Amino acid sequence: MKIFEVLNKYDIKTEELESFTSRREAFKKLTNFGKSVAFAAIPVGILAASTQKVSAAHIPTVLNVLNFALTLEYLEGEYYTMGINSPNLIPAGKDRAIFETIEKHEVDHVAFLKKAIMSYGGTPVAKPTFDFTVGGAFSPFTNYEQFLILAQAFEDTGVRAYKGQAGNLIAENDALTAALQIHSVEARHASEVRRLRGLKGWITQAERGAGMPEVTQAVYNGEDNLIQGGVNVTTVTPIGSDGITEAFDEPLTRDEVLTIAGLFIVAA
Repeated sequence: MKIFEVLNKYDIKTEELESFTSRREAFKKLTNFGKSVAFAAIPVGILAASTQKVSAAHIPTVLNVLNFALTLEYLEGEYYTMGINSPNLIPAGKDRAIFETIEKHEVDHVAFLKKAIMSYGGTPVAKPTFDFTVGGAFSPFTNYEQFLILAQAFEDTGVRAYKGQAGNLIAENDALTAALQIHSVEARHASEVRRLRGLKGWITQAERGAGMPEVTQAVYNGEDNLIQGGVNVTTVTPIGSDGITEAFDEPLTRDEVLTIAGLFIVAA
């Protein structure tokens, strides 16, 4: 999808780009877009209708992407469900309200993706068995800081994973639209979780953030990229490399994501 098509679709004027001085201000510019998208649930009808026009040759690719996304949503959905059901783990008040909302979104994403897959004539992958302790290395359901650490890693992975699959859906506009809508929700989750940990709402360079263990570095590798569209962005803006890397989420490949998620999957 060409950048000017995106700008036109979401009613962003090209001259407005000059005033995007920070990622936070850029998000404010997208307020109208945010209001036009359901925060979690997405109408399955857009996918059901799309199967009438998508080429049969593209359906296997679409199904592979949707089942890949479903595996990630299974992981996140179960993680948050277990978290909110763990006694005395999440502090009452703001923190608990945030995670109850995130859990609802992830559960909704699972249900949506299952229906979307079936609308294309596919079969949703079975839910894996997860071990969020990674053999005892973590204790996320008795230690709130560890719960937040894994939540950050999962959400940051999800954002990059959806972006990494966008190109595989380019020939199927409705599936691409749905995936990018979920991507938007995952980005908001990631930002909120990072702020709960006292971090900025976005990633700087390839920094995993204070308190994140070395094993999570795979989530952040490559985020220090300065080349966008074949252009070294440092040559076209006075903004430093920190600001440039904060402005872009870098995609993760399917294999990179499955390697990260595979740490927590004990049976598929």
